[in-house]
This record gives sequence, C-alpha cells and structure tokens, in this order.
Amino acid sequence: MRLAACAAALLLVPLLAACGGGSASPAAEDTGASPAGSPISPAGGTTCDYPAATQGATRRVNPPPSTPDVHGTVPVTMRTSIGTLQATLDADKTPCTVSSFVSLARQGFFNKTPCHRLTTEVIYVLQCGDPTGTGTGGPGYTIPDELTGQETYGAGTLAMANIGQPNTGGSQFFIVYRNTRLPPTYTVFGQVSSASVQAVRDVARQGTDNAYGHGDGHPKVPVTLQQVTVG
Repeated sequence: MRLAACAAALLLVPLLAACGGGSASPAAEDTGASPAGSPISPAGGTTCDYPAATQGATRRVNPPPSTPDVHGTVPVTMRTSIGTLQATLDADKTPCTVSSFVSLARQGFFNKTPCHRLTTEVIYVLQCGDPTGTGTGGPGYTIPDELTGQETYGAGTLAMANIGQPNTGGSQFFIVYRNTRLPPTYTVFGQVSSASVQAVRDVARQGTDNAYGHGDGHPKVPVTLQQVTVG
C-alpha cells in the first residue's frame, strides 16, 4: 500500500491491498470479483508475463524468466528477527508467482526488510516484502494472478498482496495467522509451518501501533526478514 496516498482509505475499509506497484490489501468481505489466471500455452506449458509496474524497483533486480524453472514443492526458509519461519511453495499450482518469489529471494531482494503491516481485527495477517517498509515498494514489475476462484485463507496461508486490481502483485506477500475471510482475489502460493504460524501469533498478541486504524498498523514487536533462502 502506498501509505501516503492510501492512509485515508485504509481507515475506512479493512483492505490489504497495496497502493502502488508492489503491495496488497485483502478485503474483509467477498466482493464477487472475477479472478484472472496465468496464461497457459496450447501445449500445456505455462508462460508468464511480468510487465513493468508504474512504480520503479525498490531494489534493482532482474525479472524472472517467462518460462518458469520451478516445479513441484519448493522449500523456503525465512530467517527473521522473531525466529526462523519455514514455508513450502506450490510451483505446480502457481508457477509464475513461485518463480518470481524464488527469483527475488535468490537475488537478495527480501533480505533485511521489515514486515510493515499487521492486522489484528477482521483480517489476521502479517504483510512483508517491501524493502522500504512503507507498503509502497516492489520489484519494478507485476506478476499475473493465478487463481481458481475457490481460494480460502486459513491459518498458515501464504498469499500475494495486490493493489485491489487484477494482476497487480509484486513482491509483497502476507502470512495468515488465523482463519480469515477474504475474496478469492489473492494468489495463494504456499503454506507456512504450524510453528511459524505460532511465531506470528505471538507477535500479533502484542498488537500494533494502529497507524492505519484500530488493529491495523506496524507490529509493536518489529519483524524483520533478515534472509530468505530457497531449498
């Protein structure tokens, strides 16, 4: 979310969409939006289009390949200031999203970045992936939605943020630490371990600074992604 531009809107609606090229806000109620999927070639192989975002890259990185080089389940380790979080990404169901995440991780995009948003009412997520820590940063490109329309957001879900419009994901993602009702417009690309969910819950119990509204702000216990590694 571009905090300067979106602060007022965030006070009015419990969104997790990003205002800008790389952040996202999940809405608290189903809007009935029609999800868009990743482009599939006639031969059955996936190709991914990563167009330039309106906002430049927060850190200089190369975009991922148009033909994903990831398959199956991809283990990811997030070493953070609150402990090590383990995640498993689903490259078969969301190849474009996972390919982008893996590419960014390998280029060090997420290293030494804060998780800038925690919500503790209506929706229950910790949002990370913006090196600026403001909700405005991204990789300089957008990624396609990979949605079935049947997405749910239970505890442990790892999903992409967006700006409330189709195909506007970037680098910002969120971890769901308690079952949350959201419209199926946020690509679910993995799961975090039960121990990782508990670590986030422990942070959520300490609350937020309410910077964006009651129960919505920066976590009082700072969370920093120190290093994200694949494999």
